[in-house]
Amino acid sequence: MKVAKKPPNKKQSKSKSNSNKVENQINDLKTELKEEEDKYLRLFAEFENYKKRTTKERIDLYKTAGQEVIGSLLPVLDDFSRAIRESKKMKNSDDFVGLELIFNKFNDILKTNGLLDLEVQKGDSFDPELHEAISQIKTDKKDSGKIIDIIEKGYKLGDKIIRFPKVVVGQ
Repeated sequence: MKVAKKPPNKKQSKSKSNSNKVENQINDLKTELKEEEDKYLRLFAEFENYKKRTTKERIDLYKTAGQEVIGSLLPVLDDFSRAIRESKKMKNSDDFVGLELIFNKFNDILKTNGLLDLEVQKGDSFDPELHEAISQIKTDKKDSGKIIDIIEKGYKLGDKIIRFPKVVVGQ
């Protein structure tokens, strides 16, 4: 006995194709949602990095905002210290007490704004990262590569060196 195959029902075929279409649409929407979530996360991370970077730049700017002004005042500070050193050699050095008071006040103001002396001593080892060699003098082997004389003091503003100390190095 032969069983006759029923011709496919048009309703079943139509509902199957509709369900396939709906599934495809759902899959497409899921894929699109994942892409949008990824874009959102990347954009959010980029914005967070931007905020961190600008905050760091702003802090650095505040730290060194007065660098140019303080750098231009360093020769005045040097002149003051030379004048005080020379006034102490004079007979009537008491007349220069006011000069010393002004120097101390000026120096204190610069220090409160972040200016620091770079400590350099005669006999220290020369470091090209921290010192500027003006000249070299032939010396004993024990003084080779050491600082013989300090021509000009060096200064730091925060962590940044704004003027390297100028030194004479033994050769």
